[in-house]
Amino acid sequence: MQVGSFSFAGRYSYASADRSYRSICDWLERPASRFAQVDLNVYTQGSFRLGTVIRPLNGEEHYDLDVVCEFGVSKTSSTQKQLFDDLGHELKLYAARYSMEEPSGWDRCWTLNYADSAQFHMDLLPSVPDGHRQRTLREARMLPLEFVDKSISITDSNHPCYRHYTDDWPSSNPNGYADWFMTRMAVAFNERRRAMALYEAKADVADIPAFRVKTPLQSAIQILKRHRDLCFSEQPGGRPSSIIISTLAAHAYKQEATITGALFSILASMDQHIEVRGQTYWIANPSDPRENFADAWESEPERKLAFDDWLDTARKDFERAGETTDLAQMIDLLSPRLGRELLEKAATQFSPGAVAKSVTTRRLLGAIQRVFDAPHRKPVAWPTVPQGDVSLSCTMSKAGFRPTAVGDNGAAVPTGSSLRFEATSNLSWPYKVFWQVVNTGPAALKANDLRGGFVEGTVSAGNLVRTEQAVYRGSHTIECFIVKDGYCAARSGPFVVNIG
Repeated sequence: MQVGSFSFAGRYSYASADRSYRSICDWLERPASRFAQVDLNVYTQGSFRLGTVIRPLNGEEHYDLDVVCEFGVSKTSSTQKQLFDDLGHELKLYAARYSMEEPSGWDRCWTLNYADSAQFHMDLLPSVPDGHRQRTLREARMLPLEFVDKSISITDSNHPCYRHYTDDWPSSNPNGYADWFMTRMAVAFNERRRAMALYEAKADVADIPAFRVKTPLQSAIQILKRHRDLCFSEQPGGRPSSIIISTLAAHAYKQEATITGALFSILASMDQHIEVRGQTYWIANPSDPRENFADAWESEPERKLAFDDWLDTARKDFERAGETTDLAQMIDLLSPRLGRELLEKAATQFSPGAVAKSVTTRRLLGAIQRVFDAPHRKPVAWPTVPQGDVSLSCTMSKAGFRPTAVGDNGAAVPTGSSLRFEATSNLSWPYKVFWQVVNTGPAALKANDLRGGFVEGTVSAGNLVRTEQAVYRGSHTIECFIVKDGYCAARSGPFVVNIG
């Protein structure tokens, strides 16, 4: 499998982000500002800073631009609340000046909502430098001091000292984290930047802005975040956080020169960088080892299970895609959790014919294609070595009526019907049979019964039978897999059932 170029950031570019937050900086430094006489450092954090931002799944959603406003203010002259309120005052004036919606204040930050056409909003976090204090605290606990001088103190209305003059503020270190992240891809970054400078005939490598350089690590993280988003598109609240994915991926990256190499290397070992301290899973913040990015896993163990399930799914998806050289088949394999149209766009540079085939199939199948590309459809769990065939037939019965045949032609099946699926195979026993049922539609989603996994069936006298009830309106599929010696020896292909 060769992974090509994906476009994740859409039309809202890093250059646009840069202009937006610099405009805020200019406003905060104007003569009439409450911060006119204060040293000010404004910078981005999060995915924009790391170069791993991805397009929201919903085209109507906005990008989150996270910005830190670091003020040269002493904690002896300001409380957290005073600093937070002063920034809010200036942002309200800024919004009024440019006819924007009034900013919203949250626990830690202020949000500026730009016009819908801009497709982003900006979260601004007030802070003050705190490197000296954090160094002292770490030294007292004999903790590593890497990146400590970049530490800041931030505001948080839930903090017990929010309204008091005190040195005890919540801490953070976005600049330190960004510096650490850069060290994890420094070799690949410098090589790519030098190559770009040579190609563009730049006299100095520094003439190539950092945000224009895309390393395999950054691209691999974007792919994994996209995969994560689609995996959890029906239940977004349970998805692994971006900071966990980015941190583990950066640890696992070994300066691979290609996106494919980086992706497989990261998937193979990223979970090896999760520590277990006693009974607690620990993913340390590289810029502040006291912070555990996986702290929610202790009180909500289902989050660890969700991470494990996602990682297993991603490994199988890309492993199966890596087993084929047929680009059209690769698109089919990865579409459920990367998106068919995105893959088609990326594959155009390699095989227009394969893309044309995918587009034609998508248009012919119409809405049914979305059933085949359902993100909760688990990838095939076994390597495929075809040894025979298996086909499905279906009969429907309902109280008071004799059984009738159901074709895989889209004809609607009434709710409340009983469905009997029978598989016929030319493979010789012994073997195992597995069934995969994939439900779709709002009724199945509401009942938390989308399914999509594999269930082992019984083989009795050569009969391969599965019974189901027609419960949820919508389009659904069932598929039969024959497994011999650990390999998928035959599969029926999805049988579509429309329930009306």
